[in-house]
Amino acid sequence: MWEVAEKYRIKREPFYLPTNNEVELFTAAYHQKLPVMLKGPTGCGKTRFVQYMAWRLGRPLITVACHEDLSATDLVGRFLLEGEETVWHDGPLTTAVKIGGICYLDEVVEARKDTIVLIHPLTDDRRILPIEKLGTLLEAPDEFMLVISYNPGYQSVLKDLKQSTRQRFVSLEFTYPSFENEVRIVMHEGGVDEETACDLVRVGQKARNLKGHGLEEGVSTRLLVYAAQLIRSGIPPYEACEAAIIQTITDDPEIQRSLREIVTTII
Repeated sequence: MWEVAEKYRIKREPFYLPTNNEVELFTAAYHQKLPVMLKGPTGCGKTRFVQYMAWRLGRPLITVACHEDLSATDLVGRFLLEGEETVWHDGPLTTAVKIGGICYLDEVVEARKDTIVLIHPLTDDRRILPIEKLGTLLEAPDEFMLVISYNPGYQSVLKDLKQSTRQRFVSLEFTYPSFENEVRIVMHEGGVDEETACDLVRVGQKARNLKGHGLEEGVSTRLLVYAAQLIRSGIPPYEACEAAIIQTITDDPEIQRSLREIVTTII
């Protein structure tokens, strides 16, 4: 399994700026063998944080982008026909348990309810993964960690975590970075100068004030980085904001006009 573990190991330190005490809390949860739930808006740094912590703790990281068709079989594994033989193939969750890695289920509320129930035995003191098709119980080593994330802004009656699931996790809440940190992130990830980064972050912060007034979600740090990368490639700043922010975040003409006013005022 060493070769498999190396395949998922993060070799270089990901760029991450802590916003609070999330690094210390995550580290403590890891050493106490506690599962962790990350809550926060889209594009605020949850995935980058998990990558950073996997590198910091020296553990392989397997990420699963959850969706409505994600089944328990997709996570655990299945038998596949190879030639004239039927061969078992581990799913990402089984692989993570076997190699003692971190399994990150991104946007877990998108998965089917029966799929979410599957992870319950891994989140209590049993720390086991039932593999029904093999008739086995896989015990998780001390190094294994389960991490899930979701966006509370999109929760609904149909897409929300049950209390029976929520109360199995230690929760870390994320939000957008401070102005200074977001500028540093946009400069580093977008490859632009400080003045340009400051302007983009001001656009992002002003646009976030429209959340609840026509916008379902604020402008993510990720979109600000995209705009910066377009600018670095020679696209004029206004056009970069139009493509990476305005057209991306909404189709509503009135909201688009408000966002354009913000961009033209700042840039």
